[in-house]
Amino acid sequence: MRLAFASLLALASLAAVGGAQSQAAKTLDTYYIDVEGGLSALYVSPTGESLLIDTGSPGGRDAGRILETLKMAGVTQIDHMLSSHYHGDHVGGLQEVAEHVSIKHFYDHGPSSEPREQVPGFRAMYEQLLSKAEHTVLKPGDRIPLAGTTVIVVTSAGQVLKTPIAGAPGAGQPNAACADFTPRDESHVDPDNHMSVGVVISYGKFRTVNLGDFTYNREKELMCPDNNIGKVDVYMTSHHGIDQSGSPALVHGLSPRVAVMNNSAFKGGAVPTMRTLFTSPGLEDVWQLHWAYAAGLELNAPSLFIANVEDTQTLTNTLLNPPAFLQGPPRAPGAAPGAGAPPPPGAAPGGPGMGPGGPGAARQRRGHNTDPFYVIKVSGFADGSFTVTNTRNNFTKTYAALK
Repeated sequence: MRLAFASLLALASLAAVGGAQSQAAKTLDTYYIDVEGGLSALYVSPTGESLLIDTGSPGGRDAGRILETLKMAGVTQIDHMLSSHYHGDHVGGLQEVAEHVSIKHFYDHGPSSEPREQVPGFRAMYEQLLSKAEHTVLKPGDRIPLAGTTVIVVTSAGQVLKTPIAGAPGAGQPNAACADFTPRDESHVDPDNHMSVGVVISYGKFRTVNLGDFTYNREKELMCPDNNIGKVDVYMTSHHGIDQSGSPALVHGLSPRVAVMNNSAFKGGAVPTMRTLFTSPGLEDVWQLHWAYAAGLELNAPSLFIANVEDTQTLTNTLLNPPAFLQGPPRAPGAAPGAGAPPPPGAAPGGPGMGPGGPGAARQRRGHNTDPFYVIKVSGFADGSFTVTNTRNNFTKTYAALK
């Protein structure tokens, strides 16, 4: 299938901050790839080995973006391919990626928990790929041998890690954020989200976590009453930043210094998610793959920290006409941004035009596309320091190692 590659402009911009294979100081490099609200994250170890978690949606666009990012990172084969679960926005580009780059080892949670395939023909295609490579069904406590790093599985097939990660800061300690946990009705949540494979990846003192679409209620099982994961430096928001994951028990327990949200313009950035992030102890910054309409003006990160932005006319309309619930009463000094009145009953979570039948909803149904695309790159050092780069504007921020 002919791949829909993004423009050369994006590739040139990416190349300016690439070169994971040739850096003077060895780092664990993470590339959060813009797959428009799906998930694809590339990890390149200090030795040059690669781990790709998920492949976005089908149709060529996301596979093309992944292949461009592999090229920019100097990756010529995928050493470890992890599919967190089998939803279309996570495994949709796998076949096309596999047609263009060799994959040595596949990892997953086992068979899908859902009878209906979100990507038609996926099972047959996947079995064919597995017949030509190594394959491991993961369980909590397993390790993925990404050279130079430690990759520990903390969730898989609905099960969670039950013992503290040895040597992890804060691991095994009571999690105070569990006290106010209230379970939710998750009867509407697609079952394979619960099955997501989640991993904690460490390079020396630097730690990052990726939990796929692991869900709100299951997060309590993982994090309460004790936090067996410990604290992390970088948290990729679970479930794209929508309000089906990312409980305070998880986020506040992990106490990340930085959160990276793999959202799209119309998916993710939910108000409860953003409030949870902004009130998390020790959080310094939120970086976003997209401007999020659901978050409005008050709750989006500053533009320096957003990799992909909207067209000028639509964005201006949102800035000048924010949703009423984001215009609520002035917040008290020290309160979290956006901590005003909640949305009125039945209100659409986005801005103007996002209600049922509105132009925003129509665009979401058609499927959004940002071209050129930009990634967020994180480079972690063994001493625990790290840098984050927005490839749209080459803005880089360095986070010093904690003492």
